[in-house]
Order: sequence, then C-alpha cells, then structure tokens
Amino acid sequence: MEGADLGAARKKTNQSKAPLSELASRVAIPLLGAGAMVAFWAAYVWLSEVPPYILPGPDKVITTLISDWPKLGPALGITTKTTLLALLCAVVGGGSIALSLAQARWIEALFYPITVTLQVTPIVAIAPLILIYVPTPETAQLICAFVVAFFPIMLNTLQGLKSAERHHADLLRTYGASRWQTIRYLSAPTALPHFFAGLKIGGGLALVGAVVGSFLSGKPAPMPGWPFGYWKRKAS
Repeated sequence: MEGADLGAARKKTNQSKAPLSELASRVAIPLLGAGAMVAFWAAYVWLSEVPPYILPGPDKVITTLISDWPKLGPALGITTKTTLLALLCAVVGGGSIALSLAQARWIEALFYPITVTLQVTPIVAIAPLILIYVPTPETAQLICAFVVAFFPIMLNTLQGLKSAERHHADLLRTYGASRWQTIRYLSAPTALPHFFAGLKIGGGLALVGAVVGSFLSGKPAPMPGWPFGYWKRKAS
C-alpha cells in the first residue's frame, strides 16, 4: 500500500510539473529567438559598418525611441486607438454579416463577387479614394484599418458557420429547435475556432491598415510632408 501511495504521489507531482515546464518552454523559446535575432542584427551592423540612415543598430533605435518619445508616444496612442476601434467594428460587422450570409445560399451568392473584389484589392490602392471622400483623416484611417481586418474575420466566421455537421442540424430540427436555437447551440460553437483564427489575422491587418492610413493622410505625423495628406491640404 505504501509503495502504491508513493507511486501515485510521484505521478501527481510529475503531472503538476508538466504544465509548468510546457509554459516555460512556450515563453523561453520565443524570447531566445528574439534575442538571437537582435544579436545577429547588432553583429551585422557592427561588422559591416552599415550607415545608420540605412540600417541603424538596436542601440541607435532604442536611443531614438527614448529621445523622440514626446513625438512618438502620442502618435502611437492614436494608432493603437484606431487599430482597436477598427478591430472591434470588424468583429461586430464581420460576425453579423457572416451570420446573415450563412442563412441562405442565394444571399451568399449575391454578395460573393463584391466580397472577393474588395478582398483582393490592395488597401494602398483604395486608401487615396477613401481620403478624398471621407471628411476627416481620422475617419479615413479607421475605414482603412476596418476594411483590411473585416474580410478575414467575416470569411472565417462564415466558413465556421457552414462547417456544422448536417446530421446534427437535422437532429435539432427533429426535436423542434428554432433557427435561433440551432445557431446558438450548434452553428456558433462550431464557428468559434474559425472566428478566432480570423481574429488573429485581422488583428495584425488592422494595425497595417491603420499605419497605411496614417502614412497617406499625414496624421498623426507632426511633420506636414507625408504624401497624400500634404497634397490634399495644399490643394484645399
């Protein structure tokens, strides 16, 4: 009995240590990778003697971030706010439209060409048009970030809603479940992994869209020489 109890205690201890070691590996391996990349970057700049205006070293980047933080800090705050707000709008809009398109095939077929056209159009190509038609640069940045984040979330969610097992849906209908109950208990849980996959992609693209909108509109840059925003203000 004592041997069995000792074996059970050891097994329990090993099981408790396993999640900790797994968590440590998940944290340590990315940190080691990032450290190796920064070390390679610094060594390359030092050995090749690349001019700082072409490729600055890590020390130069950190020094500039600290010295220019009064300018960079507010700009970072505006870009972060735009990114998060656009991502929230993309989640609400993409989820709602995906839910609507999943209700009938003819609705999906009706809007599918428009969806594909907007998805494959580069944001750099339509951002100047958005800046022309939208009254404020802040709104234009929000739309640019929303457009690029919207489609991954919407398409992934739609695919998840359509991937529910048909015989499960038939079983719910047999028991008299309404359409809302079918969505709540079957389609929505099935779509969650696809939704979070789209959210992961859309989060990064929202930041890209916000940066592109900021670059073209000249906001929140303190310098007036940024491309499209400068010429728009000059023309007006």
